[in-house]
Amino acid sequence: MALPLHIHPCVCIPVHENHPPPSDKPLRIQIQGPLESVQKLVPDATWHTKNFVYKFPQSAGPRLAKITSQALYGQETSQRQEPIVRDEYLAWVMEDRRPKDYIDYYGVTFDHLVPADDLDPEVLAISIIEVDHDDGAFADEVLPFKIVPTEYAGKQVLAVPRCCQIKKGSQDRRRINTLVIERDEKMRGNGLST
Repeated sequence: MALPLHIHPCVCIPVHENHPPPSDKPLRIQIQGPLESVQKLVPDATWHTKNFVYKFPQSAGPRLAKITSQALYGQETSQRQEPIVRDEYLAWVMEDRRPKDYIDYYGVTFDHLVPADDLDPEVLAISIIEVDHDDGAFADEVLPFKIVPTEYAGKQVLAVPRCCQIKKGSQDRRRINTLVIERDEKMRGNGLST
C-alpha cells in the first residue's frame, strides 16, 4: 500500500515565496530521495535499470511528479494539468568504484505552467528525507528543525523543500535547468520529442 507524501510546512520567517508555491506561478519542480522512500510512494513501480539500459522516464517518474503536484497544489489544480517529467535522476549503486546495475536514489523534475520557450524558470528543489531506519538521525543533520520520527515511520513520507534545509542549494536553479536542457537535447538527438 502506498504511503502519502507529506511536504513539511515552511519554517522560514517570512515563509519562502515558493513554499508553498502559488498555483498560478510558473515553476520547475525537482523532487528526489532514497529509492526506498520513493518505493513507499509508488510501491508497484517497475524499474528498468539492468545493464545500465533504462527507459526514460521510469514508470515511477510520472507518478512521483503527480503525487508531488497534488501535495503542493491540491488535487483539483494538479488534475487540470498533468505534470510532464522533464528530467530524472538515477544514482547507481557503486562497488569498488564501479557502478552496479541498480539504483538507490531517484528523482524527477517536472514543470508547472512553465512556457515551452522558458529555458531558465524558477525552481523548487525538494528532498525526500528517510526516517524509518535511523530514527530521524539524518533529518537532524540536514534540517534546521526537529521532527518526530514516529509521525512518519510507516505512515507517511517526509519531503522538505530546500529553503527549509541547512543546505540552501544556491546552485539549484542553474543545475536543474541545465539538466533539463541537456535531457531535451539528448531526446532530440534520439529523434524523440520532449
